Amino acid sequence: MIGPILKSLRREYMDVTLRNGRERIVRIMERPGHWMSETQLNALTTDLRTIAAKTLDEGSLTYGVFAGDRDRMRDTIITLVTLRDGTPIAFNALAVMTLETQPEPVDVLHLGLVMVDPAQRSGGLSWVLYGLTCFLLFVRNQFRPLWISNVTQVPAVVGMVSEMFSDIWPKPNAERRTLSHLLMARRIMGSQRHVFGVGQDAEFDETRFVIANAYTGGSDDLKKTWNAAPKHRDEAFNDFCSAELDYTRGDDVLQLGRMDLAAIRRYLTREVPKTAVIGVLFTAGFVALRRLILPVLYWSDSSRQFSILRPAKGDRDV
Repeated sequence: MIGPILKSLRREYMDVTLRNGRERIVRIMERPGHWMSETQLNALTTDLRTIAAKTLDEGSLTYGVFAGDRDRMRDTIITLVTLRDGTPIAFNALAVMTLETQPEPVDVLHLGLVMVDPAQRSGGLSWVLYGLTCFLLFVRNQFRPLWISNVTQVPAVVGMVSEMFSDIWPKPNAERRTLSHLLMARRIMGSQRHVFGVGQDAEFDETRFVIANAYTGGSDDLKKTWNAAPKHRDEAFNDFCSAELDYTRGDDVLQLGRMDLAAIRRYLTREVPKTAVIGVLFTAGFVALRRLILPVLYWSDSSRQFSILRPAKGDRDV
């Protein structure tokens, strides 16, 4: 992975492009509904639909990023992987959910929908699609812990999220469900079902964090049988999903956890290939530049105005 380019340090939202190996390009676009032109947004939607068409055997998706709705894209972070010739092969649509909590609202990063062209599934893209964007947002957030959520029935994804992030509930042998987990889950199920395509008729079990009959709100074509759901290498996660979820009815598990320093350490040491670590850290440095470094430089320069900061006396004509 070589040379990430932060397209504009002055842009309010993140737009980062970096290489993944010799043949693939990764682009992370934060809230494109705010800054992309109509032409750019339509092209992005077309790329996402192209990948979905290769992934789904039949049917189509009608919710979230596939709707071509600018308003939906205002609260979405897209990680798009293409080949060097521009052919789209994988994406992750990470949604930002703002929950009304006390003493102030909290943003939760919903890991959202991940799709990979079947011909590219052995290409080692999981660390890019599931962790890279969260890592960069954590750095950009000045290393403050970030809440994440995940709704899935796939054992491989349940295991990946459980191993990558901190304080995950539920998972096999989880220590306990905290009050924060419960309150945030209630708010997600109360006002954010549209983000992951779960209908209002789906019932939520607050004890097990299982959503019963989850595939009735636009995500119908994502429903999988037990045999079709990709399994995790650790049988504990497969046994957990088999015991907790009814695949005939179409159940999902809602996982909640955090991206924190411990999660970052695990991500960099376990998930990111050793050949890519330097590139990832280099990208993080560019992302941190605007939020962490530039304000310090501006503050140190007493000769120029920056926002409400005024030049020191005697330097006002500089």
